[in-house]
Amino acid sequence: MNIPVVDFDVYRVGVEDVAEEKLDVLCKELRSAFTEVGFVYLKNTGISQYEVDTMMNISKTFFLLPHEAKMPFLRGKHADPNQGWVSSGTERLNSRRACDLKEAFNTSSLLPSMKWPSEEVLPGFREKQVWFYRRCADLSLRVLRVLALSLGLDPDFFLSKHSRVVDGEQQAGGQRNGTTLRLLYYPPVQTECVQEGQVRCGEHSDFGTITLVFQGPGGGLQVLGRSGDFIAAPTIPGTVLVNIADLMQRWTSDVLISAVRPRVGRCHWYTDDDTVITCCDGTDKYPAITALDYLMERLENSYRRK
Repeated sequence: MNIPVVDFDVYRVGVEDVAEEKLDVLCKELRSAFTEVGFVYLKNTGISQYEVDTMMNISKTFFLLPHEAKMPFLRGKHADPNQGWVSSGTERLNSRRACDLKEAFNTSSLLPSMKWPSEEVLPGFREKQVWFYRRCADLSLRVLRVLALSLGLDPDFFLSKHSRVVDGEQQAGGQRNGTTLRLLYYPPVQTECVQEGQVRCGEHSDFGTITLVFQGPGGGLQVLGRSGDFIAAPTIPGTVLVNIADLMQRWTSDVLISAVRPRVGRCHWYTDDDTVITCCDGTDKYPAITALDYLMERLENSYRRK
């Protein structure tokens, strides 16, 4: 089975009015992809390949800075504990493996108080991060609206639970939103230092509602299909790879599936912290839980050391 490619042009970022019959076709195509595979390539989204390449280039520039230059931006040193640089060997996305051999930079808050590399060190880094975060937010909210319609729900059913996604200033204190734009880097590895079974990024499924995935030219992503075999997910220029994450699978009583996959960089979308997740079909297949409690459980497993 291959991951389907769906044309999102009728509802691309910037489009306001969509003919009902065209939106209905798009709903059916996305529902089919997310119930059978859990992943879909979207083309003609309104996010250009130039924008993606710009982000790839500036993220590589950050990761190639000396270790000591990245230390001031270490994750956990900000008002938002998820913001900042994650050093190699910090996370373990597959709890059965040793820690992952990757670096990351998380943008989870747009608050002015967050620490960023200065313009002298890395010109345009903050500006481009914030810009791309907002572009991804525009696309993600459109995907969530289509998903709600595909399930026969009110079109704002999911949108109303992501009210704090776009305006990062609303993430100051109290209840917020766990949405994160995450840059990933897989540095060269000294094989003699690698532990048994250690990989760059352990097999995992994502925590939130949906994820936008942007791959570099080398690709490397694989998806675990329902058959139990891994399906290649090569880089297709001009597309955005979108997948269902665990909270959305739980929310939809397993109608939409969250597939397991290793590695690659992405933009995770999450509901507002105080959202109580109950099965939207009215069943009690999964007990109610707040989005924040669910996220904390998953993060605890990722950062717990053996």
